[in-house]
Amino acid sequence: MIDLKFLREQPEVVRDSQRTRGEDPDLVDQLLRADQRRRDTIVAADAARAEQKNFSKSMGRAMATATDAEKTALREQGREKAAAVKRLEEEQTAAAADVEALQMKLSNVVEEGAPAGGEEDYVVLDHVGTPREFDFEPKDHLELGESLGLIDTKRGTKVSGARFYFLTGDGALLQLAMLQLAARTAVQHGFTMMIPPVLVRPEIMKGTGFLGAHADEVYRLEADDLYLVGTSEVALAGYHAEEIIDLSGGPLRYAGWSSCFRREAGSYGKDTRGIIRVHQFDKVEMFVYCAPEDAREQHQKLLEMEREMLAAIDVPYRVIDIAGGDLGSSAARKFDTEGWIPTQNCYRELTSTSNCTTFQARRLKTRYRDVAGKTHIAATLNGTLATTRWLSAILENHQQADGSVVVPQALQPFIGKDVLKPLT
Repeated sequence: MIDLKFLREQPEVVRDSQRTRGEDPDLVDQLLRADQRRRDTIVAADAARAEQKNFSKSMGRAMATATDAEKTALREQGREKAAAVKRLEEEQTAAAADVEALQMKLSNVVEEGAPAGGEEDYVVLDHVGTPREFDFEPKDHLELGESLGLIDTKRGTKVSGARFYFLTGDGALLQLAMLQLAARTAVQHGFTMMIPPVLVRPEIMKGTGFLGAHADEVYRLEADDLYLVGTSEVALAGYHAEEIIDLSGGPLRYAGWSSCFRREAGSYGKDTRGIIRVHQFDKVEMFVYCAPEDAREQHQKLLEMEREMLAAIDVPYRVIDIAGGDLGSSAARKFDTEGWIPTQNCYRELTSTSNCTTFQARRLKTRYRDVAGKTHIAATLNGTLATTRWLSAILENHQQADGSVVVPQALQPFIGKDVLKPLT
């Protein structure tokens, strides 16, 4: 949710942000008009209440000496003033609801420096590692996963439907190894590990910005009015909802390990093979609460941790700066790291990290006190440290001519093997 004070003071910045996103800048002016109406109704209601209070005091004195007819007239005036207050309070409530509805429609202000445009208008910031040249025909991750006894999509489909799968044997161990490495990395960097709920209330899902344009991606349990999370970011953002948190010792950092669920609405026919785009996956997600002035620095730290993890699994990758039109409504800036997938001859997203500034915390009423004791809205950031999709990059980049796959050295202590060999 955007800061109304900022909107009033710098409306053109917000209009420019809307244009960068490819969204309607007129929404800014609609919100400004609604905000002015709200403020006018507050003044009018306050004045009416003051007038009613003063009249009540004078009425009490006047009633002592008034005739019956004068008393009747005074009571009628009192009823009229009370009705006027009630009417203006209702107008104030309605005006405040209009403001909130428009605020919920307005996306976060894009950070200065982020590229404009849509999905294809990202800017490549860095390339790390060189894609491997094979002296044999490489197999894709599903073929490798099946031959090594790691992935079973056929039975996943039989049990649950399309885009579901089983990780079996060393496949399950490989994912656990990757996530344990992520958890250890997070703890070493001062994060508190969390295993959060995967079902959240509507107000938490809405507060994080996931019930806007992409609400059709979210699974809902109608009987219980709960939502399955697509990322533990949602639960971690709600962890301190309606609280005043202590940032006197620096940012609060959490790392959530959870299963995640996405409907993948609108992706029919895309990535139907394998486990790149699926309905359920596991992930370790970083989440940070900090003062707004520290958010950019924290964003770079999350990106560096993602780089550290990608270096550990020894996969070539690139870092891209996502264009405004491809940002989620909560993000002011997002960096993706994309791993090289040999059989697709392209880079595919493995991690992303977003700076959501005060957008989520304002919706969820998460505040902190400065050194003077004054409360402010906190900033929030998130970033992926490891997820199921990484298995596709690990298998394809580390495969050998005999069909085996070398386990990255950083994962070997967790899985207990250095090579995964085809089933006999």
